[in-house]
Amino acid sequence: MHRKIFVLFFLFVFFTAANAQPTTVRPKLKGWHLLNYQQDGYVGTGVKEAYELLAGRKSTQVIIAVIDSGIDTLHEDLKSILWTNHGEVPGNGKDDDGNGYTDDIHGWNFCGTASGENLGVNTHEIARVYHRFKNDFEGKVENEIPAEKKFLFHQWQRSEKLLNKAYGEYKKSYPGIENFSTGLNTTNRLITAYLNKPSFTKADIVTVKSTDSLAWAVAVWNDLFTKTNDSAATNTAFIGEVDSYKNNLLANKKRMEDEPIDYRGAMTKDKYEDITDSVYGNNNLYDHAGNHGTHVSGIIGAVRNNHIGVDGIVDNVRVMFIRAVPGGDEHDKDVALAIRYAVDNGAKIINMSFGKPVSPYKKMVDDAVKYADERGVLLVHGAGNDAEDIDKEPFYPSPVFMDGTRATNYLTIGASGDYSTGSLTASFSNYGQLVDIFAPGVYINSTTFSNGYEAFDGTSMASPVAAGVAGLIKSYFPQLSPEQIIDLILKTGYAVKENVLIPGGDKKVPMQQLCRSGKIINAYEAVKLALKQYGGQ
Repeated sequence: MHRKIFVLFFLFVFFTAANAQPTTVRPKLKGWHLLNYQQDGYVGTGVKEAYELLAGRKSTQVIIAVIDSGIDTLHEDLKSILWTNHGEVPGNGKDDDGNGYTDDIHGWNFCGTASGENLGVNTHEIARVYHRFKNDFEGKVENEIPAEKKFLFHQWQRSEKLLNKAYGEYKKSYPGIENFSTGLNTTNRLITAYLNKPSFTKADIVTVKSTDSLAWAVAVWNDLFTKTNDSAATNTAFIGEVDSYKNNLLANKKRMEDEPIDYRGAMTKDKYEDITDSVYGNNNLYDHAGNHGTHVSGIIGAVRNNHIGVDGIVDNVRVMFIRAVPGGDEHDKDVALAIRYAVDNGAKIINMSFGKPVSPYKKMVDDAVKYADERGVLLVHGAGNDAEDIDKEPFYPSPVFMDGTRATNYLTIGASGDYSTGSLTASFSNYGQLVDIFAPGVYINSTTFSNGYEAFDGTSMASPVAAGVAGLIKSYFPQLSPEQIIDLILKTGYAVKENVLIPGGDKKVPMQQLCRSGKIINAYEAVKLALKQYGGQ
């Protein structure tokens, strides 16, 4: 084998082995998550059949808050279901309802300035915690730490551990991937020059005449395309993936070596450790919104049966949007205030499709969760996408308070697939007994920015599926408390009897080992039980 081919091939094998993820097989049907296994053959939520059970019954409008990255407030399938604060006069620059937030018409943005500027990209919490408290905790052991700082000390230790792990990956992998990238770009230039076009596939390189200067380049790309087993794979996509991995490695290096700039604080100018300093930000939900928050909102409430776009889950809903999650990691204070804002303004369910591995000001969030509980508000949170057991590797926000007790108004959601995807558990989903139940989170089609529609994967999608099911129940049975809704959902899910794959691995275990219910959420069965238990109320 030519030496250049061998080097590139070796690095390709190294790169793909080190970063392999199980391939996600797509269901054949968009909107499969709304269907039911018994009637439709998909292990979805049975929303379609749930509405058949509810035919002729009146619903009560339910407000569901979405704490996320931002939303396309002009989207054709969303603008009519956005919550509107009727206590405010739009655009008059006054806080008409006296809640402290000026012109909060559809919600509030805790990541911006009073002039309307938004924070687009944030730093990562592990870097913030590591550098912020390094001088306080480095080299110390637990018995040297005052009782009131022990939790923060443990958070700092976890940050140090995670940064060291990421930094080790950078040192081990970066030289190889940099050489691999150089080789890819060299061969890419040769082939694109020959073809006289910037993008090519395996079928294109068959036409390249193997002169001495091109033989090794063709052989390299032929090997790469063959191993992807995807006839539509392109050189640009391949190079993009390699560049993305390189950039992630460089970010690992930067997070360890450089103290992060406080972009957020420079904009909001609040006293971060003071939860009572709560009036900051603006009403700009649109700038830097991107797809994430728009997608999550559409899963919950995109207008049903309007013959455009997609159908959401809840047919009588208003989505209140609160921006607290810019690119990077959210801040605990913003999350806590977002929860309180949602509760104070009438939300009965709050969706939280975000998370991080450390939470230095967890008490702020715990207090907000308790505040929501006292006022009958249910919180729904995605379990995370690291294929880890969150009983052992925490993912925040968490239903477990700092005193060890567990919130009773809180659902943590893992991501499920379908039999047609090869596994009822999504390969990326976190799991553990802190996860209550799984919900569809693979190939979930929903709204995206600029009147778009796309299918995404993630517990970020599974969480609004569950929040939507909870909202459907709440809208037809408004008297139910969060605990009663949770009880219905956990009792009536699709009971997975066969063993399933542990996410990220190839071992099969009972579903009960991956979540405390051992089930996948099912609106049809939940509504059936609700009608039996509460139908006369």
